[in-house]
Amino acid sequence: MATRRTLLGALVACLVAPRLAFAQAARMASVVVLYAGESEDDEPATRSFFDEMRRLGWVEGTNITYERLEGRGEREYVEGLARSAAGRIPDLIYATTTSVALAVVKQTASIPVVFTSAADPVATGLVASLVRPGGNATGAFQGLQDAEQTRFELIREVYPGLKRFGLLLDRRSPDSQQETTHQVAAHRVGLDLMTMKFTNFEAVAKIFGNLRRAGIVAVGLTSSYTLIARRREVVEAAMRNRLALIGHRSEWAEVGALMTYGAEVADAQRRSARIANRILKGVKPAAVPVERATKTELVVNQRTAKTLGVAIPDSVLRRADRVIE
Repeated sequence: MATRRTLLGALVACLVAPRLAFAQAARMASVVVLYAGESEDDEPATRSFFDEMRRLGWVEGTNITYERLEGRGEREYVEGLARSAAGRIPDLIYATTTSVALAVVKQTASIPVVFTSAADPVATGLVASLVRPGGNATGAFQGLQDAEQTRFELIREVYPGLKRFGLLLDRRSPDSQQETTHQVAAHRVGLDLMTMKFTNFEAVAKIFGNLRRAGIVAVGLTSSYTLIARRREVVEAAMRNRLALIGHRSEWAEVGALMTYGAEVADAQRRSARIANRILKGVKPAAVPVERATKTELVVNQRTAKTLGVAIPDSVLRRADRVIE
C-alpha cells in the first residue's frame, strides 16, 4: 500500500511540476514607463524602445506589462510621479528623461531604473561613472561631442549673414554645463550668443517676444524636461514671433522646429531596451555600463522653412537624414 501511495504521489508530482514551472515561466515582467509630458505625444517618440523590446522577445500582454505614467510637462509634478512609480514596486522603471530618472533614484535605491538621457549622466549625478554606474540606474544617453558647434555651423549655412543667435536655457535643468558649452561653440563659428534663462514655463513666450524685438531670428533649444515635455507649446510661441528653432532631438523638428541635429534618439532608445532586457533577465544595473548613442541625425522641417520664408540650402538638405515636407 505504501509503495502504491508513493508511486501515486510521484505521478502527481510529475504532472504538477511542469504546470508550476510553466506558471513561474509565464509570470509577466512589470515595467513602469515615465513620460515627461503627455503619453499621446511621448509614446510615439519612444516607439523605438518598445519595438526593440519586442524584437528581444518581450511581448506586451504576453510576458511583460507596461504601465505608462505621464509627467504633464510640469517639473513640480516629477517628484510625485517618481514616488508613484516606485510605490508600484515594478521589476523595472524606464525613465525617458534625465530629470525623471534623477527623481526616481531619489525615491528608490532597490528598483532597477533604465534611462534614456539627453545629458551626460555622470555630469548630472545620475551615475558614478559610465563604466560602473554604481547604483540602481543605468541606460543610454545622447551625448555627442561637438554637436553644439555643428548646429551653429548649420544655422550659419541657412542664415549666412547671421551674427547673433538666441539660446533658451532652463535654470532648473540638471545639465549645468550647457551655457558654457554653447558659448564656446558659438564663439568658434563667430556668433554672439544671447542667452535667455527661464525658471517658470510661462516666461518662455515673453522671452521669445524679447528676442524678436532684439533682432534675433534663430534660437537654440537646450536640454530641458519642461521644454521637451511641452514642445508643441514652445514651437507655437516661437512661430508667433517668427523665430526659427534649432534643437538637439528629432522630436523638435517633428512638431515644427526648423531643424535638429544630434545623436539619433532611436539609437539611444534601442540601447536602453537592450539594457532593460539584460536587467529583466537578472543582471544588476550597477554591473551594466551606460551606453552612448553614436549615430547622428539631421532633420529639416521644410514646412516650417516655407512658413518662415527661409530657403534651406541644398548643402544642408543633402546632409539631412530626414526632410519633413
